[in-house]
Amino acid sequence: MYPMYYSIDSTYLLVLIGMAIAMWAQFKVTSTFNRYKDVPTERGLTGHQAAQAILEANHIYDVTVEHVPGHLTDHYDPTNKVLRLSDATDRSTSISAVAVAAHECGHAVQHAKGYAPLKLRSALVPVTRFGSAIAMPLILVGLLLNFAGLIKIGIIAFSAVLVFQLVTLPVEFDASRRAIAVLGQTGLLLPAEIGPAKKVLGAAALTYVAAAISSGLQLLRFIMLTNRRR
Repeated sequence: MYPMYYSIDSTYLLVLIGMAIAMWAQFKVTSTFNRYKDVPTERGLTGHQAAQAILEANHIYDVTVEHVPGHLTDHYDPTNKVLRLSDATDRSTSISAVAVAAHECGHAVQHAKGYAPLKLRSALVPVTRFGSAIAMPLILVGLLLNFAGLIKIGIIAFSAVLVFQLVTLPVEFDASRRAIAVLGQTGLLLPAEIGPAKKVLGAAALTYVAAAISSGLQLLRFIMLTNRRR
């Protein structure tokens, strides 16, 4: 009898590291949001009311604030100029709710002021969608058929996803910076409430950082697999 040896692809370690980082970031944002979701602000405004106040303070009158179902599904839709707030944000008077609403307003302000990174991110959306749709199939087929050309095209397509996520980082950081500034300037949050709001938005930003790192590690794995086959 001969001993059996099992070969484990060492590049899977990169995938596991990426997954661990993403899970940690998601845990961080959920736990931080939950910590302050039951802490009401002194002003007592809901996330919806805070969003309207911030938009008015920035002389933005063509953006609609709407409720959207789901948990932490808050987002700003630049195409339709709609700011959508989730269940935990729209009707809540908590520090978490007001902070998240202010962050989404930050994107509306970016849009109104023609913030360049936001324009670039919007322009990259169709390219990123196409790239993410074809990248994995091309890479997998290329690996199965040992066709380096397909793998390279897939890697280029996947790179578009990473570029999009990297461009997203300054957009999200700037929106949070604007949010904290306007919350203090308008008095929607007291000085003692600004710190917790920063923690909520800081934790949320980690999810975007984690996504970029995970994609970068995945891209590195694909490149390593390609080089092995030369």
